[in-house]
Amino acid sequence: MENHIYGYIRVSTLAQHDDRQWLAMDEFGVSREFVFADKQSGKDFARPAYQKMLSKLSMGDTLVVKSLDRLGRDYNEMLEQWRIITKDKGAAIVVLDLPLLDTRERIAGDLTGILISDIVLQLFSYVAQTERDMNHQRTMEGIMAARARGVEFGRPPRQKPTGFEAVREAWAAGELSEREAARRLGVARSTFHKWTHE
Repeated sequence: MENHIYGYIRVSTLAQHDDRQWLAMDEFGVSREFVFADKQSGKDFARPAYQKMLSKLSMGDTLVVKSLDRLGRDYNEMLEQWRIITKDKGAAIVVLDLPLLDTRERIAGDLTGILISDIVLQLFSYVAQTERDMNHQRTMEGIMAARARGVEFGRPPRQKPTGFEAVREAWAAGELSEREAARRLGVARSTFHKWTHE
């Protein structure tokens, strides 16, 4: 049976571009028909393209990814997916950004090769997880510092239209329903409700 080279690409949001990953696949020589791409978060593995790729991957095949974190967002998930692909499926993995993580040449039973590969994998998985945690911490610290300086986040509150006070008084006197009051002001009922209960 012929062995195949598959590629896997992931970006976290629809707004992000996956051009660099496609270029890397082209340069490596992965046929586009064998590249699977997801555009969604890596927080879990309910990703259709990833699952389809896993179902096709078999003994002797090779999976190419641009970076280790394409396999998962945290240390444990990266290690688990690595184990599934290399041990359960019997396929090789090539991580383009980390040449040390290329298991194609590892001969079955080569304990030294297996040991080095596993150590490098665990080290880089740990570094990737730590980097993500630090980025998150820095982001949260930046938000807290900005709030302390008085910076407000989110959409600015909607300004009350001219005539709001007169409509509110009519509503408060029972002359208008909340729905009618909102219609007269040209806003949603929930917006009028919020304004009258601030």
